[in-house]
Amino acid sequence: MLAMQAGRSDPSAASTSADADDLRLAGQGDGDAYRRLIERHQEHVSRILWRFSRDRGVHEELVQDVFVESYLSLNRYRAEAPFEHWLTRIATRVGYRYWKEKARRQRMEPFDVREWEKATDGDGVLQSLEPDQAAELLHRVFEQLSPRDRLVLTLRYLEQCDVVETARRTGWSKTMVKVQTMRARKRLQKLLERSGLEWNQ
Repeated sequence: MLAMQAGRSDPSAASTSADADDLRLAGQGDGDAYRRLIERHQEHVSRILWRFSRDRGVHEELVQDVFVESYLSLNRYRAEAPFEHWLTRIATRVGYRYWKEKARRQRMEPFDVREWEKATDGDGVLQSLEPDQAAELLHRVFEQLSPRDRLVLTLRYLEQCDVVETARRTGWSKTMVKVQTMRARKRLQKLLERSGLEWNQ
């Protein structure tokens, strides 16, 4: 909306300027300013957390957790990168923490690989599925991996982040991202080998 009113102005510049103003006011205790920040970035955060849980109730709580955590950490935000980038890293951390806590609380239900076989051709390629159905099936396959493996594969192959962006969002070194990606791919390959499928990414 700000960008439309500004005519030819850069939307990202307008958003960054608005964020800077609202962050300054929020730091002074202005609740309305932080509400505007939430409204401006809620959709972005929501998209990230949808990768971590497709339970709408859990998803809503995770989104709220991100904004609570960011509010409590505002004094540590140094504006060295756009506020949205900072939120992205917090959202990734919140989602990863949820996966780890879930893994500790309960064992995952075994994934019936026959579900994958029905939905793929002889080469293991998903077919005849709506995008939402394919995403749900892939989500269930990834649930069989450790939280760390799920995180790196989600960022690298579902979010299509490069090594640099993955390192930024996780706080890992670029070398660690590369090593973790390789290890996670091998574990996923072993998971799929039971049905003769291949991970060709």
